[in-house]
Amino acid sequence: MTLTRHIGAVVVAVIAGLGCAWGMPRGPLDGVDVVASVALCLGAGVLAGWIAGSRIVMLTGPVALGIALELGRAHLVGPTVDAPHLSLYGAIALILGRGVQAVFTVLPIILGASLGAALRRRNQGQTPGRGVWARRVGTVALAGVVVAATAVAAVPGRTQPIISADGTPQPGSIAELTRIPVDRHELGVMIRGRSTDNPVLLFLPGGPGGSELGAMRSDAGLETDFIVATLDPRGAGASYDQLDPTSSLTLESQVDDAIAVTEHLRDRFGQERVFIVGQSYGTLISVLCAARRPDLYRGLVGTGQMVSVLETDRVTYADKLAWAEEAGQTDLAAELRRIGEPPYADVIDYEVAVSGEQDLYPYDRSGNAEGAGGFSEHIFADEYSVLQRLHNLPAFLDTFAVLYPQLQDLDLRDSVTSLEVPVLLVQGRHETPGRSGPARDWFDALDAPEGKTWVELETSGHRPIFEQPAQFQAAMRAFAVNT
Repeated sequence: MTLTRHIGAVVVAVIAGLGCAWGMPRGPLDGVDVVASVALCLGAGVLAGWIAGSRIVMLTGPVALGIALELGRAHLVGPTVDAPHLSLYGAIALILGRGVQAVFTVLPIILGASLGAALRRRNQGQTPGRGVWARRVGTVALAGVVVAATAVAAVPGRTQPIISADGTPQPGSIAELTRIPVDRHELGVMIRGRSTDNPVLLFLPGGPGGSELGAMRSDAGLETDFIVATLDPRGAGASYDQLDPTSSLTLESQVDDAIAVTEHLRDRFGQERVFIVGQSYGTLISVLCAARRPDLYRGLVGTGQMVSVLETDRVTYADKLAWAEEAGQTDLAAELRRIGEPPYADVIDYEVAVSGEQDLYPYDRSGNAEGAGGFSEHIFADEYSVLQRLHNLPAFLDTFAVLYPQLQDLDLRDSVTSLEVPVLLVQGRHETPGRSGPARDWFDALDAPEGKTWVELETSGHRPIFEQPAQFQAAMRAFAVNT
């Protein structure tokens, strides 16, 4: 193999890497992306192998592609594209970010390079060397892996129809996964309801970066009384592919998006006003929506209400440091003292400071519908494609990294002191101190001339809507009747 041919093969791999960086910078995120990525890298591998005429391109090709890909997306931000980090969050970002992407880039270019080099040697009449059958078996096996992975990843998510007592789809019901166009983006939404004549309810999940499609379908139970539209906000779940450009992803844009989805739902179902329900981070967005456009909302419901993320994090940090010292976890205590109290410039530090609430604030979850796993118990729901299941946690990390710093100055006790819509807060008795205290302070001081109600569920913590869904549903029914 001449140096010129080798350089030509590397150039082909570099072009493929830049193509992936341009078209799929965070990796293939849907079935179309998967097919495009595999086709591009496989084709580049065949061409590079043919040009080089040597199996060495099976090594140099992926290396060149990887370098070009990283350089081409160097402008992106988030743990999945930043330098790897030695932590649990860092491992998740590496394995489910770059690792998954490698399946649909590195493996195809290796396979293509092997095929291309073999075709070149056969075309030149070269006799296969020793080990030819082992190489052929390896190539076939690699081809099987690439084809199987592509086929599995291309299968879209689906949501089951709502079934009537006789086992057939309920007449007049709705159960769909759709995309709603909002300001040059398309946001993933699951819409389910036993009757399209019921009131519309827009649900905003926690995070930022969280998705609750599976939990809302399997645990919440609200679709009996409402048309429930569960939004995956930009950067989360089915909307992870809408994350970039991150420069335009702001707290304000999240509010704008939720209002635009609200107006879409009003128009589609012919209802003047809808209920808006927020969980955790979603409560901040829902409150800001109701404050800005009270004319759109029949009622505001918060569960796991957030008021000030900075105060919440600092209280949790202090409690965790005290717990680590009392439990004799000297390494953890030392690390907490090293990073200091929040906020942090590096999102990975939040893993140390505020994770592990189930250990820090334990309570009996045995009778609840959802356990200590929280939203992670639902990341493999049918509503997600295989790729979305794999990317739910990376999406959370990337979107969290963009939006969380923007929340540090927000405190609803200062920014939203009155609301012109009926307000219902459904809280868990075991909510963490860093959340429950500010939530109660804000609720008590809130001027709500249309009425406000506080409901506390006995065995719940931060996620009453999923921990005690029947009790939450009862509170929602009463609220709907009174509004």
